[in-house]
Amino acid sequence: MSQKQLKEAFISNLNGTSLLEISVGLSLAPLCLLCRGLLLILYYLNHRKPVSSRKYSLLLDFLMLVSPLLFSCTVLSPIIFFMPVILAAFCAGIFSKIYSQRKQEARVPFGQIVKEFQRTYLDPKYIPAITVFRVYVNVLTSISILAVDFPQYPRRYAKAETYGTGVMDLGVGAFIFGNALVCPEVRQKSSVTQPRFSNLARQVFSVWPLISLGVGRLLSVKSIEYHEHTSEYGVHWNFFFTLAFVRLAASLLLAIFPKRKAWLVALAVAVLYQLLLSTTSLKMFILHGSDGRGSRLGFLDANREGLLSLCGYLAIYLASVQVGLWLLRRRDSVRGWAGALRGLALAVLGLFVALQLCQACTEPVSRRMANLPFCVWVLAHCLLLLGFFVLTDLALVFTKLLVKGSSVPCCWRVVQPPDSSKKRGMEAVPVGREDKLSQLCLISAINKNQLLFFLLANVMTGAVNILIDTIHSRAAFTLCILHLYMFFNCLVMYILHAKNIVLKFW
Repeated sequence: MSQKQLKEAFISNLNGTSLLEISVGLSLAPLCLLCRGLLLILYYLNHRKPVSSRKYSLLLDFLMLVSPLLFSCTVLSPIIFFMPVILAAFCAGIFSKIYSQRKQEARVPFGQIVKEFQRTYLDPKYIPAITVFRVYVNVLTSISILAVDFPQYPRRYAKAETYGTGVMDLGVGAFIFGNALVCPEVRQKSSVTQPRFSNLARQVFSVWPLISLGVGRLLSVKSIEYHEHTSEYGVHWNFFFTLAFVRLAASLLLAIFPKRKAWLVALAVAVLYQLLLSTTSLKMFILHGSDGRGSRLGFLDANREGLLSLCGYLAIYLASVQVGLWLLRRRDSVRGWAGALRGLALAVLGLFVALQLCQACTEPVSRRMANLPFCVWVLAHCLLLLGFFVLTDLALVFTKLLVKGSSVPCCWRVVQPPDSSKKRGMEAVPVGREDKLSQLCLISAINKNQLLFFLLANVMTGAVNILIDTIHSRAAFTLCILHLYMFFNCLVMYILHAKNIVLKFW
């Protein structure tokens, strides 16, 4: 077999992992975020000033936010169930140190701190969980697209061939989910009246970079005979095309139907598509082609997975629009977000029950077809991860109350209570120095140029695969390459952020 065939075989015919392992793994990113935030608060407590060096800030962020995830999906994957316990214990130790080191005169009873925490007001215009969710999906995707070509990356985490729940299968759906959370239909204020198809026109203009990237990827992959998993999207199709067409189709549907009923449209699309899969020959066509032997003759036959899975991804996008609208409801207090966290927990529980019912009544999860169980599975785990990030932010706000003046970048800004004598819409006054700290934050840096970060990761992945025999790499070499690869990607974003450069002109 040629090197190309070896690499294609290395990522093919896999079956995924368990729902429990993915759920446990999702807790790692929030725990890393919590650990980094607690360390920053502890540093402020000991030095009475935040970390002011950009060099040390980047190093801390990379070591705390990225490096543990690299280890968890490679050499530490056999103990993945113990890693959240280890990280949680480390966070508990830091919190205990913060609580015990406060100045004697600053100490107040714990019960009073809890009451003050419940009355704390937060900036309603900024929801850090959304930003962090989108950035971490990008980071985890960037890690996986290169790590999957190394033997240290467990095969159960890679994309499943037909049925199964791999970590990378979830990443595709999470990317769609994260894009929908900040789409024009979500960000547009309800009170603003605009022409019905204005958002569709905006999306037509904004998706051309995705189509261009899709074409560029297609030409480059074919020209250098780069290894590819054909049953993933087809011969010519790729994820850039999927994301572009889903955004256009969703904007068209949301221009026709009320966006407040997006979940109903999503449900209708997903159920109708599943009925077609279950009652017609559509499923056999997707899995085995028009001749039943996997033919790839003609554009539809060659790209059947990518084209027909658009229905499932469209349903995920529309449901995610509903989630985005719900998240952006005005909540300006800790009490309000504690209630939202309960709502997220109930939604996750309901979706997991629905997932079991869907798999029992229809078929297992299939990313290849993007069937109804896949849609429910993606939404359940995305809401679970989002809930973890909200919980992390609330924990950091509580800890900041213990150390007056401390700040954590990309965390909720504590604001002055609104003046009841003034209108509700008056601007809240921020407390602390989060705006300055955001300049030293890797999350903010990646968030400013997310598409560029993803594109750079794809280019670097291709370069590494061309230059290195990844399949036969040893563990130490693999970890070295993956760390250099991710650090380079992060460093480029960090430099652009420091120079306030945003490479977005559409």
